[in-house]
Amino acid sequence: MSSASAEVLVLGAGIAGCALAYHLARRRVVPVVIFDPRTPGAGATGRAAGIVTEQLWNRWDVDVTRESKEQYAALSARWDRTAYTVNGFVRWASGAEAQGVLSSAVGRLRSWGVQVEALPPDRLIERVPWGRFDDAPHAVWSPTDAVVTPSAMAEIYAEGARRAGVEFLLGMPWRSLRYVDGAWELTAGARTVRAKRAVVAAGAWSKELLRSVGHPLPLAPYRTQAAVLRPSHGPTIFPSVHDIDVDVYARPEANGRLLAGDGTRLVEVDPETFQTGADESFVTHLAETFADRLPGWADAELVRAWAGVCTSTPDRRPLIGPVPEAPSLYAMVGFNGFGVMRAGGVADRLAALLATGGDGDAERERLRPVLPERFRGPPAPFVPRPGFTLDAGDDPRF
Repeated sequence: MSSASAEVLVLGAGIAGCALAYHLARRRVVPVVIFDPRTPGAGATGRAAGIVTEQLWNRWDVDVTRESKEQYAALSARWDRTAYTVNGFVRWASGAEAQGVLSSAVGRLRSWGVQVEALPPDRLIERVPWGRFDDAPHAVWSPTDAVVTPSAMAEIYAEGARRAGVEFLLGMPWRSLRYVDGAWELTAGARTVRAKRAVVAAGAWSKELLRSVGHPLPLAPYRTQAAVLRPSHGPTIFPSVHDIDVDVYARPEANGRLLAGDGTRLVEVDPETFQTGADESFVTHLAETFADRLPGWADAELVRAWAGVCTSTPDRRPLIGPVPEAPSLYAMVGFNGFGVMRAGGVADRLAALLATGGDGDAERERLRPVLPERFRGPPAPFVPRPGFTLDAGDDPRF
């Protein structure tokens, strides 16, 4: 059995883990080893929606997502121009409560520097000419929002990390992780890696991994669904859309197709045994939504539909930073379905903290709203509550 030593061990090669390895190498935090029993982006990253919007619920999330957008734009311009496209994002609602939330959100978002505007029905149909809006819904439009191909962006980060000397251990069976003689020791396949610090970025598998090392955090993997469809006509690039009333989103996909979701089931699932195929009821819901609200896409051909697993936290904020009472163990988990939007920004911020040895006050402050230390004691069960929410904008903790 061969062994290696590292400064940082990253567990998980999704877009967040690959971005962290990239930023650690860029900050000269070396050597870095990243482990995944699969390939980069094979988990939730490869099934993610890929919408990157600043229509969010607090200033911290807006700032982090903006940092991610800047990274994605620069990296795609250099390595793969198809991986990131600015196409705008429009969402709408007819229900009275949702309309009130949208109306109040516009001013709040503008105060955070978000380019956003309310759209009356006549302007909404200009943005979404394949839609039907007889009920005059309220709408919000962000012209600078974008879509990213998550698996392609994960590969870009991974390749940049490799070029900087990061070692990837992929496709090896997991055996154990334990804290031994002041270091985290990973055994996978015929390899052993000892690292001064370890970062858990394993998506839906993070809950069990953290529990196995005696440092559980409040996480709940949940199942979500999406489908790729092929419209018979229409533009290949169009704004991403979200109908809040029926909770369906759609965004452009390669080759003139579109990706639609959400199909979330608000119950905890096991990432090893969950149903990977889409429910018939989800596909029916998409068809009904297209017929009623987006009739220009009503004849779209279903290419494929699937389910994936995301991970929720009790307060819908991720867990990023030192794990309480765990020596040199860090988390980068619990993105509540918004990991792609946050990955680049939070990875850079966590890399900055790790570069200080974990003691940088300024670096900790930039992660304050999402530090795992806000949860203490044994985690209690909870119901996942993810979603494209616009509320909680006045939360004083942000």
